[in-house]
Amino acid sequence: MHDDRRGQTAVIFLSERAEDDAAGYAAAADAMAALASAQLGYRGVDSVRGGDGVGITVSYWVDDAAAVAWRDQPDHAAIRDAGRDRWYRS
Repeated sequence: MHDDRRGQTAVIFLSERAEDDAAGYAAAADAMAALASAQLGYRGVDSVRGGDGVGITVSYWVDDAAAVAWRDQPDHAAIRDAGRDRWYRS
């Protein structure tokens, strides 16, 4: 993780994991990490999840435009949508 986070944009994702399809979730998480690290403007990520399934992930981007480009990246959007359907509680 890059220590100098001044002037960056942080994207905060709060989630509650469903208990279904742990293997599919792990594969999707790995794919998401690989996609993010290859995305222009990516600075890093911090993530934590409690025993109750509630997690917080913060991704860091050089600026708002980089964060928006990540939001709109098609493979990221597909994994994000699958997460809403399969791996996270509403």
